[in-house]
Amino acid sequence: MSIAPSSHARARLFSGFRQDQLLPYWLLAPAVVVTVVIVFLPMVQAVITSFYDLVLFRPNASRFVGFGNYIKLFNDPVFWTALWNTVIWIGLTVPLQMALGLTAALLLNREFPWRGLARALIIIPWALPSVVIALMWRWIYDPNTGVLNDILIYLTIVQSAVPWLADPNVALYAIIATLTWQGFPFFAVMILAGLQGIPRSQYEAASIDGASTWRQFVHITLPGIAPILATAGLLRVIWVANSMDVIFVMTGGGPGYATHTLPLYAFVKARQNLDFGYGTAIAVTFTLLLGAFVALYLARTMREVER
Repeated sequence: MSIAPSSHARARLFSGFRQDQLLPYWLLAPAVVVTVVIVFLPMVQAVITSFYDLVLFRPNASRFVGFGNYIKLFNDPVFWTALWNTVIWIGLTVPLQMALGLTAALLLNREFPWRGLARALIIIPWALPSVVIALMWRWIYDPNTGVLNDILIYLTIVQSAVPWLADPNVALYAIIATLTWQGFPFFAVMILAGLQGIPRSQYEAASIDGASTWRQFVHITLPGIAPILATAGLLRVIWVANSMDVIFVMTGGGPGYATHTLPLYAFVKARQNLDFGYGTAIAVTFTLLLGAFVALYLARTMREVER
C-alpha cells in the first residue's frame, strides 16, 4: 500500500526543484547586468547618435538626419581609403603573426638547453604596453637615428636612409611589421599548448611507417592544432581590427591618410574633430562589417567541425 505525499510536501518539493533550476540564472545575473550596462547600452546609444548631426562645439545645432551620416560616409573618399587600409592591416598582420607564432611554437616544442628561459622570453613583446612598443619601433624606424637604417646601410642593402614612417607607400607596412612582432607570442603560446596535447605515440607510429617530417606535420600536427588556430585566428582578427593605438602613436594616421584605418578614422572624427554623429556612423558601419565577417567565419568553422 503506497502513501501519496501530502500537498505541503509536494509544494516544498516543487519549490526546491524550481530554486535549483533558477540558481544558475541568479548566479549569472550580475554578469549579464554589467554586460548590458557597459556594452549594450553604449552600443544602442552609438547607433542612435549616428542618426544625428552632432558636433560638440555647436551642440545647439544638433538635429536628426536619419541616414544622412551614412550617405555622407559612402561618398567620403577617406572612408574607402581607411576601409582598404583596414583590409590590408588585417589581411597581412594576422597571417604573419600566425605563421611566425607557429614557427616559434614548433621550435620551442623541441628539446634544447635553456628551453624554459626561451619560452619565458618570447612572451615579452606580448607583455609590453602598446604605447611602449610604438615608441620603441618609431625610434627603430627613425631615418636619422634609427638602428634599422644603420643596419641596412652597413649591409649595403640600401644606399641611403629610408623614411619608413614618412613614405606613404611604406608606412602602413612598417606598422604591420611592428604589430606582427608584438602579436606573434600570442599564437606561439596557444599553439605550443596545442602541440603538447598531441600524443607522442602518433609521431612514433608515423615514423615507423616511414612518414617524413613534412607528412607528419601535415597529417598529425596541423589537424591536432587546427581548432586552436581557428579560435586564436578569430580572436586576433577582432583584436587587430580594433587596434589603433600603435598606429596613432607611430604616425597618427599619416602621412596623409596612408595609415588610416576605420577605428582610427572614427576616433579622429569623434574625439579630435568632435563630430560624434559622423564618427559613430563610421564606428557602427565598421562594427557591422566586422560582425558579418565573424558570423561567416563561425558558420564556416561550424561546418568544418560537423564534417
